[in-house]
Amino acid sequence: MPSIPPDRTRLPLSNYRKKRDFRVTPEPAPSAASPLADDQRLAFVVQKHWSGRLHYDFRLELGGVLLSWAVPKGPCYDPKEKRMAIHVEDHPVDYASFEGTIPPKQYGAGTVLVWDHGTWEPVGDAHEAVKAGKLVFRLHGEKLAGLWELVRIAKPEDTQDSWMLFKKRDEWAQPLAEYDVIKALPDSVVTKPLGLVEEREPKSARPSSGVDTEIDLSAAAPAPLPAKLEPQLATPADSLPTGGDWITEAKLDGYRMLARIDKGRVRLFTSGGHDWTKKLVGLAAEVEKLAVSSAWLDGEIVVLKDGIPDFAALQDAMDGPSDRSIVYFVFDVMYLDGKDLRKVPLWARRAALSELLENAGDRIRFSQDFQAPPAQVFEAAAELGLEGLMLKRRDASYVSGRSQTWLKAKCRLRQELVICGFTNRSGTAGEIGSLLLGYYADGTLHDAGSVGTGWDARTARDLWARLTPLEVDSPPFDVAAAKPRRWSRRAAGGERWVQPVLVAELEFAAWTTDGLVRQASFKGLRVDKSASGVIREAGKALSTNPVPQVRVTHPERIIDPSTGVTKLDLARYYASVAQWMLPHLKDRPLAMLRAPNGIAEEVFFQKHAEKTGMPGLTAHDGSLWPGHPSLLTVDTLDALLSAAQMNVVEFHTWNSTVRRLDKPDRVIFDLDPGEGVKWVHIQEAALLVHTLLLELGLKAWLKTSGGKGLHVVVPLTPRLDYEEVKSFSRAFVRHIAKTIPERFSATSGAANRVGRVYVDFLRNGMGQTTAAAFSARARPGMGVSMPVSWEQLSALKSGAQWNVQTAREYLSFQSEDPWADYWSTKQTLASALKRLQ
Repeated sequence: MPSIPPDRTRLPLSNYRKKRDFRVTPEPAPSAASPLADDQRLAFVVQKHWSGRLHYDFRLELGGVLLSWAVPKGPCYDPKEKRMAIHVEDHPVDYASFEGTIPPKQYGAGTVLVWDHGTWEPVGDAHEAVKAGKLVFRLHGEKLAGLWELVRIAKPEDTQDSWMLFKKRDEWAQPLAEYDVIKALPDSVVTKPLGLVEEREPKSARPSSGVDTEIDLSAAAPAPLPAKLEPQLATPADSLPTGGDWITEAKLDGYRMLARIDKGRVRLFTSGGHDWTKKLVGLAAEVEKLAVSSAWLDGEIVVLKDGIPDFAALQDAMDGPSDRSIVYFVFDVMYLDGKDLRKVPLWARRAALSELLENAGDRIRFSQDFQAPPAQVFEAAAELGLEGLMLKRRDASYVSGRSQTWLKAKCRLRQELVICGFTNRSGTAGEIGSLLLGYYADGTLHDAGSVGTGWDARTARDLWARLTPLEVDSPPFDVAAAKPRRWSRRAAGGERWVQPVLVAELEFAAWTTDGLVRQASFKGLRVDKSASGVIREAGKALSTNPVPQVRVTHPERIIDPSTGVTKLDLARYYASVAQWMLPHLKDRPLAMLRAPNGIAEEVFFQKHAEKTGMPGLTAHDGSLWPGHPSLLTVDTLDALLSAAQMNVVEFHTWNSTVRRLDKPDRVIFDLDPGEGVKWVHIQEAALLVHTLLLELGLKAWLKTSGGKGLHVVVPLTPRLDYEEVKSFSRAFVRHIAKTIPERFSATSGAANRVGRVYVDFLRNGMGQTTAAAFSARARPGMGVSMPVSWEQLSALKSGAQWNVQTAREYLSFQSEDPWADYWSTKQTLASALKRLQ
């Protein structure tokens, strides 16, 4: 929160005082004023206020108070969107930091949060502009930036002082169809600070920090050409640097290569010191054409496809008869014609290198840097499909080994792992089905899980040919001490172990808590790497945006004719709730309800990859039995948005995860009202179900269904199989229906539940699914399934109380997760089963 100066004058806030009882409301009372110098920065705040209905309070500090406007729809970056702004009473400057709940019966009763804050600058004389009814100003906030304007539109006879708030056309302006800041960033900047948007997403390139006119090599030292040189290594970055002076380059997907030039003769070395000159004869000949007698160069060899480095293509080139397609991108020079340059600042080394490579030709290229903020370059790199960025301190020396002056920021997680074993491909002789992986820590080889995708039949045969001669009788790591294996049931027991000498390059989604790779894909062998040096790298794949860019085809397509909700609206909803929803989807097989032409037209369920693939979703081969179609899971944001792109409206999940498919880890009771059942009776039914569960020693959580009813969810330790869990749920429902027959029915069918609530236990069978938390429903209004606390039950108005247009706004006002303890609850049905028998 920026520092906010106190009142500048001693203007009374009589209207503000008259409307509030400060003995009851937590809002700040006006404090004594103290004048400040005119050059103090002015504060602004936008407060999100739910008082019967949602609106935004836009406040600008001026003259010792906060000039205030109520903006029902909130600000918008689209200059075409003119937002109504009602001028209301001035507020004390202290109000800019107020977040809290104004009690019932008080003026403005409801919840207030700080949606944005920062400083503002008037264009011209602000006092005169306000008096004239035309105020132009620039904002420097965490969500809002650029030029804005407030214009009075009220007529003298109007009872309200009406203005219009709108964005001026500048570099920050964006069409509403492309970016809705209200929906994209709905949360408090106090609880979820973002940092200034001008620093996070600069709209213009910063001044060049590139090469000076005269190259300063004064730190170079005369020295003989080193016989060997260990390369500098980058440290994985957890975030992009926001300060300091950095040179930003693309992280190239290839092999690190150092070139040693001695009296015009070239030798090429890998990062591990292996001499690859004979493997790259043609490339070495190209380097020899440089106008230099002695040098050490550092760079990366790649093969380009459509201008982007392709690691698989590089491997093919290395195995082929010619290295003609290989390009050497050089990014540093450590020694040049009798002088050691390692103490020379990086910018000067690169300037000298640029001159050296000026006429080098297409196969020897200078690795260009980008004169734009790292966050901006990172976003572009991610969109292009690059591996990530290299960020190097502009004034840094060249230091062998890993250092903090070189950082690598990955768009996707990539690293090398040791191949410790393999499994056969089912039904195909001479091909591998999966690779079993490991990494070193404290000199010991550790299990890292497995990978079963990323190769074609030719590569599968090549890996087989390489690995079978290396077979050994026992695993190279301690299987007994390792975490439980994550290999598929089909592969279990069929592991074939090998000497840990080969290294695989992997791309994967994340590390699990027990040190295994998730959603891994094989990229190729690293013949330039030594297995003994493979460790688990720190760091993570980065994202610079608080909310992802949502792009869909046919964004204007109407999904729900009753509300006008479009395909883009639905995709934006799923993007905005992803952090809450993904834990409920992750690793759970699912059925997806698709509505290609909207929910008023034909809809259908999809459970398997079938003909229409969705990039990003994980397919689990052989999940049920050999030959069964692959089950699908949505484990990442990309997968969730991919499904939304393919017109998925509803997500229904199993009661078990793919890791323990036959052992459910929850029981769900779906309370479905029959004809004539009032909402209050559904609430009573939920309370009765909860009470009986507590008597059986079982904790349960509540969520709306997004439709007519409610869902009661009981987490379990996954020990019993589906038939046993279903037997419990059947016995439970029959017991409650027998005990209170006037309220409950245990029999499906509309005729059997007229005036009663049907508690559906059939959803607890193998392969049965239930709408996931936060899933939208394909019904008019597009309600969503919302987790709530039991204390909220009495205040609920329907099972579809929140919909895709209101759910995210509701969440932005919630400070506690009502299901926070759900994930850590360990309980079994053993005692409950005995008591129901």
